[in-house]
Amino acid sequence: MLLPQEIIAKKRDNKILKNDEINFFVDGLVSNNFNDAQVAAMAMAIFQQGLNEQETTALTQAMMHSGEILSWPEIDGPIVDKHSTGGVGDKVSFMLAAIIAACGGYVPMISGRGLGHTGGTADKLESIEGFNVQPSLREFKRIVADLGMAIISQTPELAPADRRLYAIRDVTATVASIPLIIASILSKKLAAGLDALVMDIKVGNGAQMTSLKDAKLLASSITDVANNAGVKTQAIITDMNQVLGSTAGNALEMYETVKYLTGKLREPRLHQVVVTLAKAMLINTKLASDEREAQTKIEQALSSGKAAEIFAKMICALGGPSDFIEQPWRLMNKAEHIIEVLALDHGYISAMQTRDIGFSVVGLGGGRISNEQAIDHSVGFDRILPIGTRVNRGDVLARVHASSKESATLAAQQYLDAISITDSPIVEPQIIY
Repeated sequence: MLLPQEIIAKKRDNKILKNDEINFFVDGLVSNNFNDAQVAAMAMAIFQQGLNEQETTALTQAMMHSGEILSWPEIDGPIVDKHSTGGVGDKVSFMLAAIIAACGGYVPMISGRGLGHTGGTADKLESIEGFNVQPSLREFKRIVADLGMAIISQTPELAPADRRLYAIRDVTATVASIPLIIASILSKKLAAGLDALVMDIKVGNGAQMTSLKDAKLLASSITDVANNAGVKTQAIITDMNQVLGSTAGNALEMYETVKYLTGKLREPRLHQVVVTLAKAMLINTKLASDEREAQTKIEQALSSGKAAEIFAKMICALGGPSDFIEQPWRLMNKAEHIIEVLALDHGYISAMQTRDIGFSVVGLGGGRISNEQAIDHSVGFDRILPIGTRVNRGDVLARVHASSKESATLAAQQYLDAISITDSPIVEPQIIY
């Protein structure tokens, strides 16, 4: 009989795990035959020693088959999704799913919670009072078929092994492991019955992958495993050396989403990432024959208001208000204290320690330090100026939204510590690598 400690020791000693040992670990995640300490030890052993491609594929498939696998016989159209490896201010999923649905695709998006310093799509949606991120699978499938999109959190039925492992990785400093990232992402995505998947691999000081070399390694590994599993997958590497968009924090990012979809504000870097990923999704599903046609369809989905309309209908279908697009703050909480972060010098914003800003949001209460922690959806930063902006002393670099004066003052100082200002203009960082 296999024992958890034997499998942990084998990986700790950098030996290759057999399929039955990986299956035993995954079964133990679901049955609790591996207790939390053993799961944490196994995650650390994998983090330290890695998995080869065969082990990673076996782990991915075992986790995928730990629950239900969706199929979509009632839908006559491509089932497509996107997944980001996470960052700060990354609210791309909302705009992207709505655009693709407006162009005739179907996006069944199973999203995650905040992980470490990165925000979680499901947490952002829960900023909206009444929004249910965990409908039944039947309800989820009905909404996808009706509207072309639904974004929910991981359900107990889909890849339950990942659900437990994900939560333990978050609090044991084992997030940034390529095999664990691949197995976590793909077990959920492959269980959703996709025809195509586009991966947004973030790179930079606010990403899990801080070097382009590691990002390329993750991109090639994840596309290999997913394509081998029969899902057409493309990876695009995008920048996370600064906050994406002009907000970081749950409700604030939902508000920015509304402004984007209604055309009131489309921060240029955020827009470029959305459009690049949308083009890939449309071309890979043959909803567009080339980049030019894809661009036209994306512009039409936004300018006609169709993407905004579909997004609004999804919010309502999952328990949120019917007027979210018209009155986003009606059922979202605003922070008690808002203070401006003022530039101390004249010059150009030359760098941003994005991870530190992400942890500032967590420190304000907008993320989790432990699994059980409740989130304050109202806190975060907005009016964030991008790298390359010229500022004068006293200009507003960003605003802090906080629940107390003390936490606002601390976060403002942390924000200043995370920003560099230089005398001379700088070359703005690349957005799409």
